[in-house]
Amino acid sequence: MTTGRATPAEDACTATAASNACAAAPALGGPVSHAVSRVARLHRIAAGKVLKGAGLYPGQELLMTHLWDRGAVRQTELIRALELDPSTVTKMLQRLEQSGHVRRRPDPADRRAVLVEATDDSCALHTAVEAAWGRLEEQTLAGLDPAERDALVRLLAKVEENLCQETADCPDRR
Repeated sequence: MTTGRATPAEDACTATAASNACAAAPALGGPVSHAVSRVARLHRIAAGKVLKGAGLYPGQELLMTHLWDRGAVRQTELIRALELDPSTVTKMLQRLEQSGHVRRRPDPADRRAVLVEATDDSCALHTAVEAAWGRLEEQTLAGLDPAERDALVRLLAKVEENLCQETADCPDRR
């Protein structure tokens, strides 16, 4: 028996048809913002694949690079430098500590603080990370000649500068 009213399933189909009409409309924001978003997502996926060979998850190589560059640092400094949630950094450190790449110890200057440092065993990881990032760089820039690569770096630096000024949130300027 029909009541003359649409069923929930019919309502859903009508809503889907309406949303498909919106899909044909131009994307909001502009082509550059969408391209940057897509490229950033794909770059992170590609980074995950090359880092997997080194036994790392994306982001862990940045944490390790900070330690290799700076030596022992307080965990709070690491959290600030990486601009990640403290719980995320703690989980990263737990994994890296379990694999023997980092060591945590009390700060002798302030026993409440924790120092984090790369272990001697992480030297092999350093080499693997450099190789992984080299492969990622080549994958990312495949098909671009040297002039195009230079232009891309120059243009991305301009985009970064624009966003830094707009957001007043550039890590290198703190």
